[in-house]
Amino acid sequence: MKRTLFTCSFIACCAMAAAQELTSFVDPRIGTGDHGHVFVGANVPFGMVGAGPNQLERGWDWCSGYHETGQKIIGFGQLHLSGTGCGDLGDISLLPVYGDVELSREGLAHTFSHDNETMYPGYYSVLLNETGIRAEMTATNRVGLYRFTFPRGSNNARIIIDLENAVEGIPTETRVVQTDEFTLMGYRYSRGWAPRKQVYFCIRFSQPIHHFLSEGLNARYGQATFEITPGEQVMAKVALSPTCETNALINLNYEVGQAWDFNAWVQQAKEAWENQLGRIRATFRTERESRIFYTSMYHYMMAPQTWCDVTGDYLGADLRIHRSAPYVHLTTWSLWDTYRAAHPLATIILRDRLHDYAQTMMDLYRQWGELPVWHLASNDTYCMVGEPAVPVLADIILKGDTAGLDVEEAFQAMKASLLPTENNVRQGVPLRGKDNLARLGYLPFDGGERETVSKNMEYFLACWSAAQVAGRLGHTADSVRLYDLSMNYKKLYDKRVQCMRALDSKEGFRTTEGFNPGHQTEDYTEGNPWQYTFLVPHDVMGLVELVGGNSAFEKRLDDLLVADGDLGKNANPDISGLIGQYAHGNEPSHHILYMYNYIGKPKKAQAWLRKVMDELYDDKPAGLCGNEDVGQMSAWYILSALGLYQVEPCGGVYQLGSPIVEEAVIPLADDKQFVIRTHGGAANKVEVKKYVLNGKTLKGTSITHSQIMAGGTLDVYF
Repeated sequence: MKRTLFTCSFIACCAMAAAQELTSFVDPRIGTGDHGHVFVGANVPFGMVGAGPNQLERGWDWCSGYHETGQKIIGFGQLHLSGTGCGDLGDISLLPVYGDVELSREGLAHTFSHDNETMYPGYYSVLLNETGIRAEMTATNRVGLYRFTFPRGSNNARIIIDLENAVEGIPTETRVVQTDEFTLMGYRYSRGWAPRKQVYFCIRFSQPIHHFLSEGLNARYGQATFEITPGEQVMAKVALSPTCETNALINLNYEVGQAWDFNAWVQQAKEAWENQLGRIRATFRTERESRIFYTSMYHYMMAPQTWCDVTGDYLGADLRIHRSAPYVHLTTWSLWDTYRAAHPLATIILRDRLHDYAQTMMDLYRQWGELPVWHLASNDTYCMVGEPAVPVLADIILKGDTAGLDVEEAFQAMKASLLPTENNVRQGVPLRGKDNLARLGYLPFDGGERETVSKNMEYFLACWSAAQVAGRLGHTADSVRLYDLSMNYKKLYDKRVQCMRALDSKEGFRTTEGFNPGHQTEDYTEGNPWQYTFLVPHDVMGLVELVGGNSAFEKRLDDLLVADGDLGKNANPDISGLIGQYAHGNEPSHHILYMYNYIGKPKKAQAWLRKVMDELYDDKPAGLCGNEDVGQMSAWYILSALGLYQVEPCGGVYQLGSPIVEEAVIPLADDKQFVIRTHGGAANKVEVKKYVLNGKTLKGTSITHSQIMAGGTLDVYF
């Protein structure tokens, strides 16, 4: 019932939309330059399909298949990632051409100009220079929709179905066959970042196929030719399924049916984005801030993605088909990134999706033996470190969004993920050092694991999160054990150099000879000692005491932000967006500036937060100082623009910052809303004089989730 009430309230709020469409503030080019790695193309919020260009170029900056510097397009794929540090997908590519074309990655490549591109939420269009063919695309949840305009008429106009080339990954088995004069069906199995990916498709054309050429089973290409007149258009519907060709056809018929009104689908996709962007209706002092904010909302709402059919069928982590799931099964879980801000933001503005989040995680646990780490297309890539699903699931539980969730089973899933059982080992779940976590209380650097400082710090905060749930359930022994484990971060603090460092199995530190706190070494994941010393969001005051008290901690924060020096020859390029040694372009730093609040120095937090928002985000292609990371970079900006951030990994205590919104309205359940208003703010006025909640001045610099969910107004005075 609560989910229904939320939806009604949300729709009612959208009906009161301001005159200017929120989609008009979205610029999909933001993040396409530098190392933003964002998706360019057509999709709907959280949709399975992302119909967009695959460029010829490959490499780190082409993880999404597109970069601002790319010169050539080889086709238009149906699946894409956005903002990741690894590349994959780009499957089932379509390319309109004339006549015979060399069927290779280079042979398919067509030049294009950014001057002949059009892109906005739900729509992408480009002119291919060599042929003059205009390619347009839009999407529903599971269907990519194309309109190809051929300037010349003949029976040599053709569309190539490319099952060979993608963003990354190698096809292992493919098929494309004609089933009637308008329809093709097939699949693509591949090996890449997702090691065992399966995608099925059904393609239906608006024109009859004059001739179809394919090798059938294991065909890497199919070619459909059409008899058309000059200026005539061929439209295509490309439906996907993770389970089978038949379900791809069912998805196609259910979502788009027999109609061929391309403009109507574009409008439908745009409206879907308009409605979702309206989950926060905010005004700003400048158009630039509006563009950055709503483009952030756009990027934030690309994942997690649907990974099931309209029937509820999906391919599980066990690579078996599971039928008729009573929820929307999801994938693209970049949890090491998103547990920090993207998921806490979801507990405020996407509460109707939390059931799907929790049920997906629990089904993956049942099928595989632990909660997801970095789940992609029915595979866990095990990219990054820790157990980042634990704080996400704990946050959902602690905030009370547990309808349909067996909380006791969820806790057992957290516990099994952190402290592996014999059942985990039998199922083939990799231990990733957690045998030593259970035995020693930490991962030693001489225990067979690299990056142990980072792994330990992530495991510790996940243990703290699970301990909170154990305490809520009355499991005292588990709560104490997990809490005690979470406090073992203190063992890693080397007072000689004032940093978190690796321990051996006898609790001895590495030598300090040659130690440089700015250098990334084998003990750290995408970071260095400076950054990981502050990765204690679950016990900030404990860290303050460990460092030497408020004054010492303040100096340590100050020093971080002005520390000079290089990152070392082995540094990962993800360590970016540097202010001193604070690295905003990568996630372990994202909570650090808010730590000033805990020691009574909120004005320092406010000044630095504004600096990050003003200087490390922009409305240009190079507008992100690091990978978008599937919404995390954007979520940080959204929350900080509102003046909120949850530092503790779960539980619902938000630190207050220096909001840049003039007014933000967040619709809630039961026709309530939470409003944030600023008074006297300006580009050069960043220090907050007082926060007033529902007419009462707050004594501190935090607000709780329950206070937000109760509705009301937070007035911020500068």
